[in-house]
Amino acid sequence: MDMQVQHIPNEAKSTVEIVVYVKKDLAQDQQLRVASILEQTDGITGVEFCPLRNHLVLARYNKDMFSSQDVLKSFNSLNLEAKLIGPI
Repeated sequence: MDMQVQHIPNEAKSTVEIVVYVKKDLAQDQQLRVASILEQTDGITGVEFCPLRNHLVLARYNKDMFSSQDVLKSFNSLNLEAKLIGPI
């Protein structure tokens, strides 16, 4: 078996993914705006709404800068009535 070792970038080692439930029903343009605002937050590296279940959001963040509760606070600062579902 021929195996190669691949280098994992440091940022990937620090990245955590969580699922967040957003109570408010947001139109697609609102989802894009929310994702854009949250991705501008230092420490949050990605926000994706689930296409088929638009109340579920995958959020990626740097665990060295943020905790899951910090990410949740960022969602709730936008009055989204969000709840943490859990890690991926």
